[in-house]
Amino acid sequence: MNTVPSRLRSLLPVHADFTAMARNPRRDLLAGLTVAIVALPLALGFGVSSGLGAEAGLATAVVAGALAALFGGSNLQVSGPTGAMTVVLVPIVAQHGPSGVLTVGLIAGLIVVGLAVARAGRYMAYIPASVVEGFTLGIALVIGLQQVPSALGVPKPEGERVLEVTWRALAEFVRAPNWTAVAVALGVATLMLVGARWRPAIPFSIVAVIAATVVAQVFHLDKAAPIGDLPAGLPVPSLAFVDLSQLGSLIAPAVAVAALAALESLLSAQVADGMTVGQKHDPDRELFGQGLANLAAPLFGGVPATGAIARTAVNVRTGASSRLAALTHAAVLAVIVFAAAPLVSRIPLAALAGVLLATAVRMVEVGSLRAMAKATRSDAVVLVLTAVATLALDLVYAVIIGFVVAGGLALRAVAKQARLAEVDFTADLPGEHSEEEHALLVEHIVAYRIDGPLFFAAAHRFLLELTEVADVRVVILRMSRVTTIDATGALVLKDAVEKLNRRGIAVMASGIRPGQRQALESVGPLELLRLEGRDFATTPEAIAGARAHLRGTGILADTPARQPCETTE
Repeated sequence: MNTVPSRLRSLLPVHADFTAMARNPRRDLLAGLTVAIVALPLALGFGVSSGLGAEAGLATAVVAGALAALFGGSNLQVSGPTGAMTVVLVPIVAQHGPSGVLTVGLIAGLIVVGLAVARAGRYMAYIPASVVEGFTLGIALVIGLQQVPSALGVPKPEGERVLEVTWRALAEFVRAPNWTAVAVALGVATLMLVGARWRPAIPFSIVAVIAATVVAQVFHLDKAAPIGDLPAGLPVPSLAFVDLSQLGSLIAPAVAVAALAALESLLSAQVADGMTVGQKHDPDRELFGQGLANLAAPLFGGVPATGAIARTAVNVRTGASSRLAALTHAAVLAVIVFAAAPLVSRIPLAALAGVLLATAVRMVEVGSLRAMAKATRSDAVVLVLTAVATLALDLVYAVIIGFVVAGGLALRAVAKQARLAEVDFTADLPGEHSEEEHALLVEHIVAYRIDGPLFFAAAHRFLLELTEVADVRVVILRMSRVTTIDATGALVLKDAVEKLNRRGIAVMASGIRPGQRQALESVGPLELLRLEGRDFATTPEAIAGARAHLRGTGILADTPARQPCETTE
């Protein structure tokens, strides 16, 4: 029996997860160390960008990284704070403060666990690629713009919209330029981008941050402000969240955070599968692990976390084969938190801004964007619209808008496949006919074949075409090629039959599939045809019925005809 407890048990780690860690421990430990070196400046930078501080980013990388690695559905996924989540968190911090973000993370964790229990992971595969590319481009733009204040060495202006904040930061820089901060940020970003092309295996992010910190200390660059003091260790678990009276206003942000955590984590896990041979993640277990990670991270002052595509890719490229690599990454960061907090606190904010600027640039896959834009006009529209909505609104609204527009354009394309075409029925005429009778049949009977889906998006066009038929006595609808029919299509068909009947035109139907009869029976057109005896299995039988109808009205002479042939349609 599929109960909630049994579902929860199926989401827990299994023995194979632990045995896999013992196969190549040396390679996994080395991969985890490499990922930690790459993740350190990113965790610090995303913590600062979120508004909760560098310590929040580190706490998230340690706590969420360990729990997601242990309970998640991917052997290679690396989780922690990400740029996409930072984009969503900034307005939450502005409206509700740090305690609001922690509460949102906790609620989001519960929602993601609920999605895992409800087996919702499989449905994330239906997000169109154009939407994914569009919001990735939008995220890159937002992350880059978010770094402008720190890169310019000015205090972060008030405001929720990134474009507004960026404009105010530029105005402040014009009044009091800080070229030291600009040089540090651009130097770090340039070293990362150029170094990645020169020696991809070297983690130039940490090299650039260390170099910037040393230069700032040696030359006493006071204008390159450091990130500030960090606590030596993780905060003690706390339940200092918002008042219960404020929970109602946090539900919508929590749903947005949960949706992003689920979407980005599953996308990252798919990327990891695609980079390897023989690895396949469990989407529901991945949601469960991310849900637990987001439940725990706020207790230690962390921000909501997701699977991180960049860190996961580094993990795969450096040879990781099990969860031990991601666990090692979290453990190394924990050691840094406890042992090197004073050193980390001296890193210039501008250096972290440079790291994130380079990260934003590397997120944009120009070739992929160009290919997507050239695929179809609809894909290009969805991509651009999603990116602009991400920049102008926020990520969750952007995904919803992109998904709705992509769905609408897809329905439009499918609806265009529905065709109502007049066809020659003489080859299916049963029996032998005189030339005069044959001419009368052709004159008074018209046959239409319906191809494709008959559903709400195409139904009304179908109604207009069908009710405008010439003045004949019988219309035969050949329906064997109808791929699907919904209630709207069935209602429109019923309406068309009634309108034709009122004009004195009999309607015969042939070839209705068994799977389509439920919709037709539920709203009436099939019953209407049955009452008149006009529902036939094959087209020849429908023509025979039309011939009998014409004899009954006196148009045809009452002559015997052979039995209908056995061909079906």
